[in-house]
Amino acid sequence: MGKPKAKVSISKCLACCGCISVCPQHAISWCGNKALINDEECISCAICIRTCPVGAISGDGF
Repeated sequence: MGKPKAKVSISKCLACCGCISVCPQHAISWCGNKALINDEECISCAICIRTCPVGAISGDGF
């Protein structure tokens, strides 16, 4: 079983850039004006989950 990964709910994402600016691995980028998390780069720190003001990022096991 791998480590949990954060996922973005595209319908909730406001494109505020908060998650992109706090990610220590630079694993979050833009895709169509919404955040996209690169699973290969994500270290499951959950900083993005705690930072998102609208709860658009979640993940099982965090």
